[in-house]
Amino acid sequence: MLLSGDYGALRRTLDAMNVDQWVLEFATPRAGDLHMFVDGPDREIGLGVVNPRVDAIEPPEAIASRVRQAMFSFDASRIWLNPDCGFGTFAERPVADLAVATAKVRAMTEAARTLRQEARARAVPV
Repeated sequence: MLLSGDYGALRRTLDAMNVDQWVLEFATPRAGDLHMFVDGPDREIGLGVVNPRVDAIEPPEAIASRVRQAMFSFDASRIWLNPDCGFGTFAERPVADLAVATAKVRAMTEAARTLRQEARARAVPV
């Protein structure tokens, strides 16, 4: 089925790819758990953290929480925040209108800002 299941069935194929970065959708629960990648190759991940198929704006803290979970499987320097599908659109039927897409990008930006502040705080000797 097209829109069901996690990345487990694709794991071997993903591992075999000669790429530096995977760009994967993880904004919805159906993507599964990132822990399946903990023992994988040393890759970057474009982590989908907002869902362009819904108008609800993800809270920045929820986005930051998802990234914190990803940090169990990927080094923070290898995580890039992305919208699922990159706000894919069709001329006759846009997935997200400009106002929604802008608000979602702002939420991702705020989450990234929070995570950078946390990283700086951890790096300061006590």
